[in-house]
Amino acid sequence: MTTVAQWPQDSDAEIPARVKGLIFDCDGTVVDTMPVHFLAWTKALEHVKIHLPEDRFYAFAGMPTVTIIELLAKEQGIVCDAEAVGHEKERIYVESLETLEPIHSVVAIARREKGKRKLAVASGGWKRVVKQSLTVVGVEDLFDAIVGADDVRHGKPAPDVFLRAAELIGVEPAACVVYEDGELGIEAARRAGMEVIDVRPWYLPRGK
Repeated sequence: MTTVAQWPQDSDAEIPARVKGLIFDCDGTVVDTMPVHFLAWTKALEHVKIHLPEDRFYAFAGMPTVTIIELLAKEQGIVCDAEAVGHEKERIYVESLETLEPIHSVVAIARREKGKRKLAVASGGWKRVVKQSLTVVGVEDLFDAIVGADDVRHGKPAPDVFLRAAELIGVEPAACVVYEDGELGIEAARRAGMEVIDVRPWYLPRGK
């Protein structure tokens, strides 16, 4: 059973020696991608008449793209090719990659811990797109492994992406800490038996 990481919850806190691996979500954790993703979602879904409110978009954080489309289509009685819509959404997103910025408080941790602990990214996005996002903001080389939703059978909130990342960096799940910004990712970390830190208080205004 995982717990919230048991040390001060700020980005410059010292990480206990028992922690051997750090696993980071990408979107909204390492890279400030969420506004760009929402715009891409809106444009792609317009073509198939599916509506996605902004608050629902943020609630889906970490869920695989195709799963979101299938869920929304079923709810709204729309028949569409979820895989094709997903690829169109990612195409629109990739066109806007140059506007991305890193989330500096989180990236500072990765830079500080590089070479001291094993580092990985485990995302609900497609691996190819995740790697592009990391490359654009100049941080891909910080990580020993990158895992995307297409690398595992079940996306978040299943623990698969985090367990796969731990396997690739050679660290037991119990010795890993996950950095996340989404409720589904936090639940996935819990199921993986890992400690987890919610990074949202580091950059969101109070009350958000």
